[in-house]
Amino acid sequence: MASEQQSLRDFVSLGMFIIDEFSFADENGNPTGRTLAPQIGGGGTYAAIGARIWLSPSKVGVIIDRGNDFPPHIQNALDAFGTDMWLFRDDPSRETTKAINAYRGEVRGFEYRTPRVRLTPRDLAGTKLASPKVIHFICSPVRAAAILEDIKEEGWSPVTVYEPIPDRCIPEELPALKKVLPHLSVLSPNAEEALSLLSMPPTPTKEFVEEACRRFHDMGVGSNDGGAVIIRSGALGACVAQKGKPMAWINAYWSGPSGSGKVVDVTGAGNSFLGGLGAGLVLANGDVPEATLYATVSASFIIEQEGLPRLTQTTGTDGEHIERWNGYLPKRRLRELQVRLAANSTE
Repeated sequence: MASEQQSLRDFVSLGMFIIDEFSFADENGNPTGRTLAPQIGGGGTYAAIGARIWLSPSKVGVIIDRGNDFPPHIQNALDAFGTDMWLFRDDPSRETTKAINAYRGEVRGFEYRTPRVRLTPRDLAGTKLASPKVIHFICSPVRAAAILEDIKEEGWSPVTVYEPIPDRCIPEELPALKKVLPHLSVLSPNAEEALSLLSMPPTPTKEFVEEACRRFHDMGVGSNDGGAVIIRSGALGACVAQKGKPMAWINAYWSGPSGSGKVVDVTGAGNSFLGGLGAGLVLANGDVPEATLYATVSASFIIEQEGLPRLTQTTGTDGEHIERWNGYLPKRRLRELQVRLAANSTE
């Protein structure tokens, strides 16, 4: 049944909230003695924060399923970003979703410790998160098809941003992916995932990424091929392909000599990139390359520390509300990227 409720949300993610726990061992499996307190995690959480960097809490949304063991320090940390962006659902009969990040040397293993609670558009229906302007989802191609069908049944017409789940980015999933491409606004795997789906050489280079972008776009993304392919490529930047436009590269914010020592932990960078992209699509009136600049800035704040960035809020002399992330203004970084892009285009 179609929902008649009109949402004021610019960006909503169907990704999950999880509590990340950690263990550390050396290459031989011996504990190193390092410890790290449980942290806020989940692709939906990071995507929402990526959008929150640009939007007020009332314009962003994600569902958080709280179990009977929800830690007060995590609740306080979430509240600091704005209570209105979170839609809490309480279930005292279960634990909060948790995962263990097990490091063995530099290799990270990831495993859920508790059952997952997957979200669908029907979970948003009838809530403050219904009918968003942009909706983001992280899943297999088959589940993406079901999500798109649910969106249609609800009568919503959002911009759809699809992030393929890493373990389904294999050649066997490509036929299912082709079926959903015409119904997407944005397809955005990372470089390794894109190359794996297409059975291409696994080492990302700009040439390989551009070829992958071209091949996905030629499969027909969006209505009348009007969608975009954005391949997130870490330090290389992001490659953007759209119908009728030259392929574009947006450099990573922390790239070159200026980025030396700035990248601490890339966990959640891709999710937050797509949250920033969603916010940018709204703020830049659908301009995909410009929105990718917003995405790049969002990711730049995420990778500067372990966990989520620090938000500080002050009032200017003229009464203006000012938000700084890790001590910096996002709009200043956006202007820097715009200047860099303009300089590159004239070279």
